[in-house]
Amino acid sequence: MGRAVTVATCALNQWALDFEGNLERIFRSIDIAKSKGARYRLGPELEICGYGCSDHYYEPDTLLHSFQVLAKLLESPATQDIICDVGMPVLHRNARYNCRVIFLNKKILLIRPKISLANTGNYRELRWFTPWSKARHVEEYFLPRIIQEVTGQETVPFGDAVLATKDTCLGAEICEELWAPNSPHIEMGLDGVEIFTNSSGSHHVLRKAHARVDLVNSATAKNGGIYILANQKGCDGDRLYYDGCAMISMNGETVAQGSQFSLDDVEVLVATLDLEDVRSYRAEISSCNLAASKVNPYPRVKVNFALSCPDDIDVPTCMPIQWRHHSPEEEISLGPACWLWDYLRRSKQAGFLLPLSGGIDSSATACIVYSMCHQVCLAVKNGNADVLADARRIVNDEAYIPEDPREFCKRVFTTCYMASENSSQDTCHRAKLLAEQIGSYHINLNIDVAVKAVVGIFCVVTGRTPRFSVHGGSSRENLALQNVQARVRMVLAYLFAQLTLWARGMPGGLLVLGSANVDESLRGYLTKYDCSSADINPIGGISKTDLKNFIQYCIENFQLTALRSIMSAPPTAELEPLVDGQIAQTDEVDMGMTYAELSIYGKLRKMAKAGPYSMFCKLINMWKEICTPREVASKVKHFFRMYSVNRHKMTTLTPSYHAENYSPDDNRFDLRPFLYNTSWSWQFRCIDKQVNAL
Repeated sequence: MGRAVTVATCALNQWALDFEGNLERIFRSIDIAKSKGARYRLGPELEICGYGCSDHYYEPDTLLHSFQVLAKLLESPATQDIICDVGMPVLHRNARYNCRVIFLNKKILLIRPKISLANTGNYRELRWFTPWSKARHVEEYFLPRIIQEVTGQETVPFGDAVLATKDTCLGAEICEELWAPNSPHIEMGLDGVEIFTNSSGSHHVLRKAHARVDLVNSATAKNGGIYILANQKGCDGDRLYYDGCAMISMNGETVAQGSQFSLDDVEVLVATLDLEDVRSYRAEISSCNLAASKVNPYPRVKVNFALSCPDDIDVPTCMPIQWRHHSPEEEISLGPACWLWDYLRRSKQAGFLLPLSGGIDSSATACIVYSMCHQVCLAVKNGNADVLADARRIVNDEAYIPEDPREFCKRVFTTCYMASENSSQDTCHRAKLLAEQIGSYHINLNIDVAVKAVVGIFCVVTGRTPRFSVHGGSSRENLALQNVQARVRMVLAYLFAQLTLWARGMPGGLLVLGSANVDESLRGYLTKYDCSSADINPIGGISKTDLKNFIQYCIENFQLTALRSIMSAPPTAELEPLVDGQIAQTDEVDMGMTYAELSIYGKLRKMAKAGPYSMFCKLINMWKEICTPREVASKVKHFFRMYSVNRHKMTTLTPSYHAENYSPDDNRFDLRPFLYNTSWSWQFRCIDKQVNAL
């Protein structure tokens, strides 16, 4: 009868503009899909050129090279006898579209443009693409000559249509369309489409995976069907980490789950499913059957091909599985670690250097690098030849096999404790002990000579000697002396990153890692061009609260006992003089707010779209048990003053792994002025009026 269909989806670690590498990974995914009996293969969004091309989409070269790759795919024997669904930009009547190109046996069946473009948060698709607004409409697309020579076709269908094979009907969605309130799969399902496909470029955010899974399962729970989702994975050239999670769902239940975090460049999921299960599921939903009788039909592209075999009575089909979600602590351990690995191997550097202060933030960053080393050793153990080749190139040893995470860490990770006269022995000891436990190459140095030299130049030029406030200096002097220390550390970090391996007789240079968390960036509690200025920052999108939980996770899972004393110590910048040999400066006192409060301010400001007055109105209810309205007003005003005074620092913020939806990253996610009227006179007056009324 022909009812058991075998379909494949994949998660590919594509790289923007890496046409050769992207083509190779697409071919590998098709080979794997065919070897497992699949008759249809779905790939991620814009997989041919890579999703993160940004303004390169404007360039004719990007379109040209995408068609050149498509020609290679079309003419290859590897793509015969399997429907291939690939993503690339296409220019149609001088408008640029984000498209799926679906082909079979050297013939393009359909070019399906994206209908709903992602244009919030990190996404700017309306900047580069035009949404297809002609529902259920198909036009002729005139193929470029490079494709005509392969397919023998002059024109192909372009638009909102579905594919009708010998045994079923398939309809495509592209990423954002699944999240839209009027998702195409709703009416496609009513029109008889049984298999829905979704090619995504969806990035990781802490605690987001379940939302994607729930959407996919709910897409077929209401009206039955098979839903296939492909996604990009890895770092394709910027702050985002695409977290895979390719999946296949039927009738509201997951039947195949891909990994969320892994170092495998190509991951393919294959499932065999019974179409009769879809038809029987739909048969008893009378409301859907009534709606189906009124639906406006989709144009159908007839395909002389079947996804099933005629004699499939004994073909086993897949059963539902339970999706396994990672905890937030596991996500922090794995996501940024995979992002760091991609950045390291693709930048062709020899490792990382981290200024390790002995505090929570830099220690969490060190633990993420250690987790990366764990992932590398595990991937090599599991036979990942790509990871082994990359590891050998990074350490410059063609015979090397990374087996012990601590030993590999020694080769690729340098930590540096930069002491000053204001540093305590406790933080020095904590940094040294953690470095020993993770295996990093550790350096202890003292910056006092450099700090005194810089301050000395100022003294010679001006004839004035600045002093710390504890020694009778003003707040301006106090801040300037702290900033000099912080900035000297940044200069030394880059010097040691460039020359440490040279001094050790080894080739290459090191990437400098920053370790400012998302809350400190939001508040501006960092020195511009200090050690927060680095090449990349794996924790820049993670809150202090989540980092503390992650540290506890590392104690339990990596047996890093040195972290216990780091967890119990109060966060401190150690930039002001010690008092009786003890730390007198702490972060939360300096900031005038707690890290827990900062997370709340951040979520209200960005995610709840709250200005000063709205934030005050929300917090007087949230904090009514612990604060008076006047105290809430004071806290809100202080936050907005500090946020606006320091907003300019976000323009130079180190590129950070994006993990939180309240990130203040000025690059593309959180677009705000950086020169504010920091008095907020009108807004604060509205707050004062409410306080007096209350």
